[in-house]
Amino acid sequence: MPLRIAGAVALVVCGWLALAVGMAFAAGPGKSIAIVGPQAEAIVAVVKAKGRILVAYDYVTIARSEEAGFVGRLYAAGALLVLDADQAGGCSGLPPKRTVAKL
Repeated sequence: MPLRIAGAVALVVCGWLALAVGMAFAAGPGKSIAIVGPQAEAIVAVVKAKGRILVAYDYVTIARSEEAGFVGRLYAAGALLVLDADQAGGCSGLPPKRTVAKL
């Protein structure tokens, strides 16, 4: 029974990952992209792919490019995993929107 549960969990995780990677290729120019991997490698990939870095953490870098084909160029430049930042978890690299409470 535990083996079946582990298999089901692995299938769900792989399915989500495949969907998230596919969504990154559908992201148009100007969208925030999350590059998962060591910071130094991600920064090099962004520079080679002609993008600009919005924020860089240890293993997640958020970047953007106004040119089409940014995700493909990131993979060609050596990025390990590229995700649409907004779809993958809301980490767009933009400041949070301020909301005003109505009384």
